[in-house]
Amino acid sequence: MMGLRLTWRKFSRDKLAFTGSLIILSLIFTAALAGVLAPHPEDVYSIHPGERLQPPSAKHLFGTDSMGRDIFSRLLFGARITLIIAIIAVGASMLIGVPLGLLAGYYENWLSEAIMRVADVFLSIPQIILAIFLAQSLGPSIHSVILALSVTYWPWFTRIVFAETRALKKTSFIEATEALGAGRLRTILLHVLPNVSSPIIVRSSIGMGFTILTAAALGFLGAGAQPPTPEWGVTIAESRQFLPDAWWYATFPGLAIFLVVMGFNMLGDGLRDILDPRIRRGLD
Repeated sequence: MMGLRLTWRKFSRDKLAFTGSLIILSLIFTAALAGVLAPHPEDVYSIHPGERLQPPSAKHLFGTDSMGRDIFSRLLFGARITLIIAIIAVGASMLIGVPLGLLAGYYENWLSEAIMRVADVFLSIPQIILAIFLAQSLGPSIHSVILALSVTYWPWFTRIVFAETRALKKTSFIEATEALGAGRLRTILLHVLPNVSSPIIVRSSIGMGFTILTAAALGFLGAGAQPPTPEWGVTIAESRQFLPDAWWYATFPGLAIFLVVMGFNMLGDGLRDILDPRIRRGLD
C-alpha cells in the first residue's frame, strides 16, 4: 500500500505523465460516449449533398466533409475505432512478444538464438513497409490492420523483455531462488516476470501511440480501413483533393492523431521515469 501511495505521489507530480494520462482519459471517455457526445450521430455514415464542404460553424463545429457529414461527429466515432485497433494490436503483440522474450532471455540454447534471430529479421524491416505488405495481402480492412500491426510489433516486446530477463538472471536473487530448488517455470512466472513488468508497461504505452500513428498511415495509404469508416487516417486521405480550400477537412483529424500520439508518448516517458529504479533514484 505504501508503495502504491509513493508511486501515485510521484505520478501526480510528474507533469509529463499526468498530462499524457489526461489526454488518454479524454480519448477513452470520448470513445465510450461517442453516441452521446456527437452532435450529429446520424451523419457518421449518411450523405447530405447540400451541406458538403461547409466550414466550421455553430451547427458543424469542425465543418463538413465532401459528403456533407459532420466531421466532429465522425472524429468522435473514429476515436472508438482508433482505440480498439490500438488495444487489440498492442495486447496481441504482448501475448506473443513477452513469453518469447522470457524464454529467450532465461534459457541460453538454440531456441533462444532462434527466437532472437527471427525477432531481428522483423526489426530489420521498417514496420510501416511490412504492415502495408501484410495489410494489402490480406485485403484492406480494420481486421487486416490489427493483424498486420500485431505481427510487426511483437519483436519490440521480445527484445526489451529478453534484455531485462538476461540481466535479471545473473542477479544473486534469481540464483538463490534456483538454488532453493524452484523450478524454471515457477522462477520465470513468479520472480522474473514481475520484475520486468515495468519496461513492459512503458513499452505498451509508447506502443499504443506508435500503433495509432501506423494505423492512421495505413488508412491514409488505402491499406487499412476503407470509406465510409470514420477512421482518422481515412478522413485525411479523403481530404487531399480539397486542400487548401477545405482546410478544416484535414486539420482536425490531423490534430486528433497528433494529440493522442503525443499523449501516449508523454505517458510512456513519464512512466519510465517513475517505474525505472535507476532513473527514480536520481529523481528522489
